[in-house]
Amino acid sequence: MNLDNGISSWLRCYRCWSRNLEVQVHYDAIRKVDPDTGLPSEGVDEIQESVVQCLDCMHDQPHLTFEGDRVVPVGDRWERMVAGTPWVASVTVTVDADRVEACSGPEAVEFLTYGAFGDAGTREFFTHVRFHKHHGDQIAVHLLVELYARSPEEATEVLEEAASGILEITSLAEESRPPAHASDSPH
Repeated sequence: MNLDNGISSWLRCYRCWSRNLEVQVHYDAIRKVDPDTGLPSEGVDEIQESVVQCLDCMHDQPHLTFEGDRVVPVGDRWERMVAGTPWVASVTVTVDADRVEACSGPEAVEFLTYGAFGDAGTREFFTHVRFHKHHGDQIAVHLLVELYARSPEEATEVLEEAASGILEITSLAEESRPPAHASDSPH
């Protein structure tokens, strides 16, 4: 009998399938202090960010998040990432130049990737900016993107939904998934 209520299907690393995960929670708050008791009151400005990471391969797990007091899957993203295979796409995303904060200097790759795919894409994809070109008020960002999907159609759909501009997919190829992590192997 399965006592985990299906947790084993999604509570694992999407890259090596290890279940050796940790959640890193970063909490920042500004709290007023009650002058009579010295106790902090409710937070005036609170921010909680978290990331789930595999301790075996050290990859972040964008299909998992920390809510309340437990780790939970992110929508249907976990199905695609855990049950899917890796795909590599060569793409060009053409965006308005004002979407890219800077295209030179040490942070240029981050800004170009964010301009092309925004936050959701940059967390879920492995991206490599090959080069970019300016065309008037637009920038064409040429990238290699690794993502997980169950079919070429799903991979295309994920790229289309994440693209912040006009997407052109030059090539899309399925890669082999790394072997599942053996729980009795040394780390």
